[in-house]
Amino acid sequence: MGKFSIPKLGFLLLCCLAALTEATYVKYKDPKQPLGVRIKDLMRRMTLAEKIGQMTQIERTVATPDAMKNYFIGSVLSGGGSVPAQKATPETWIEMVNTMQKASLSTRLGIPMIYGIDAVHGHNNVYKATIFPHNIGLGVTRDPNLVKRIGEATALEVRATGIPYVFAPCIAVCRDPRWGRCYESYSEDHKIVQMMTEIITGLQGGLPVHSKKGVPFVAGKNKVAACAKHYVGDGGTTKGINENNTVVSWNGLLGIHMPAYFNSIAKGVATIMTSYSSWNGKKMHANHDLVTDFLKNKLKFRGFVISDWQGLDRITSPPHANYSYSVEAGVGAGIDMVMVPYNFTEFIDDLTYQVKNNIIPMSRIDDAVKRILRVKFVMGLFENPMADNSLVNQLGSQEHRELAREAVRKSLVLLKNGESADKPLLPLPKKATKILVAGTHADNLGYQCGGWTITWQGLGGNDLTTGTTILQAVKNTVDSSTQVVYSENPDAGFVKSGEFSYAIVVVGEPPYAETYGDSLNLTISEPGPMTIYNVCGSVKCVVVVISGRPVVVQPFVSSVDALVAAWLPGTEGQGVADVLFGDYGFTGKLARTWFKTVDQLPMNVGDPHYDPLFPFGFGLTTKPTHQN
Repeated sequence: MGKFSIPKLGFLLLCCLAALTEATYVKYKDPKQPLGVRIKDLMRRMTLAEKIGQMTQIERTVATPDAMKNYFIGSVLSGGGSVPAQKATPETWIEMVNTMQKASLSTRLGIPMIYGIDAVHGHNNVYKATIFPHNIGLGVTRDPNLVKRIGEATALEVRATGIPYVFAPCIAVCRDPRWGRCYESYSEDHKIVQMMTEIITGLQGGLPVHSKKGVPFVAGKNKVAACAKHYVGDGGTTKGINENNTVVSWNGLLGIHMPAYFNSIAKGVATIMTSYSSWNGKKMHANHDLVTDFLKNKLKFRGFVISDWQGLDRITSPPHANYSYSVEAGVGAGIDMVMVPYNFTEFIDDLTYQVKNNIIPMSRIDDAVKRILRVKFVMGLFENPMADNSLVNQLGSQEHRELAREAVRKSLVLLKNGESADKPLLPLPKKATKILVAGTHADNLGYQCGGWTITWQGLGGNDLTTGTTILQAVKNTVDSSTQVVYSENPDAGFVKSGEFSYAIVVVGEPPYAETYGDSLNLTISEPGPMTIYNVCGSVKCVVVVISGRPVVVQPFVSSVDALVAAWLPGTEGQGVADVLFGDYGFTGKLARTWFKTVDQLPMNVGDPHYDPLFPFGFGLTTKPTHQN
């Protein structure tokens, strides 16, 4: 038996080491490799099951480690109000996300999952997060820099809980306030909505120079992937009925509802969500012309297209009537990731069958997976898949609350101030003998935040999260010698005998989201109108309206001294008092037309029958006063 010489042995060892290195080095895991090379290398290794897994987004309640591993699940989400525990801490959120991520990383290829959540006015599902004004108020500010800063703050608060992806912004152009999602829209005017897409830069980071058009961009661990929604025409449905039919010409669609998508894509938005609604009778979730031919091919969008919650099911009426058809129509139209969100095995089985039987071509699956992986690579998810506690102190930070307070101040619109310009009621004096604060919305944090706050539909009361009600803000602001009396719904006798210097009445709509907010009458909730009459009949009063849209106020305008539209201001009610008492002036201008009666709707600026109570762009101003 011949002997190995030492040099020969060394050479063999080197060969073995080289082979081992060769075996462990994979291009897709190397951040130094170009993006295209990484995507290609990973995709050539993937089985059909792994590819379809990437296209599947499931709700966190069904995202067990076994489900993540066995089905190669690409994404998990929290539905509205879906939380790991009531009043969960950031640490609890991080632990939950990381448990799922560990399961994803333990698969053969170790592709990280991406966790998504609705953060539509701050990180709104999370206890103690800063809740910013809803978009309807932000549109009033016409301040792109403000929404960019809100995007930055929201990204930090979302990352504080270990989450890298948000289903925001909503860039709907609400053309009818009867729509229950009108407060999620910045304006009836696409130009304001386009301006406000600057929030994407805040959420994702500024696009590097010489970026290729349409390629998604997320600037690392303090930023999140954004999602422009709902493509396209969600805000134009007949009578504002949610998820309904938008009847408009191609030019109308292109001129009103599409422009903000051009801006979003130019800013590198990572994902776009399709709309439940239809365009001229064709469901958007099944619209190949608009999703593939226009969005992907014409506009060169290179991120991924995601469905809405059970969006495939709702292609048929009733929903889920023919799921295999829905899968074929939705995926065939160009949807890349499907928000299933519960019955994921049915989706996976149906899609697998359709690919194996050449109903859906493999090229369509590869297009979807390439886009999903592109976003995951670009945002650094492969390098930093696990969340850590380094940002937990960002949640609800004082700095973010100050920013929200600034946004509240700038979002208020002064609709009336005294019977004549030379006799204004506002700003109110801080020093007065006794003042009355009244109304259902004066001391109700849940009402002033609106829908999509802690839960999907929103809540009433003051126990939902941390913040400042308008009543508390008034008490914080007035002189220490001023007596503040609060009565939610006082009778006329109480007001008459009270000898109040003036009154602040805060009334409006209850919280709602989506279809639950659709309304044909748009009235202030009872007993709001009665409170206005009882109080304003006897004492000088300012009425502050908390609502997700213009509501019927024409009957009260003549009987109130001052009227303020405060929209849905969020947790920082102090911003309302800042302006009522003159620490800051009113600057907001309506970004929506305020109608006289609902019979006029839809009525938008530029319409031939335009006869509003307060026109688009209206807003009285006041100067800050220097009271002690």
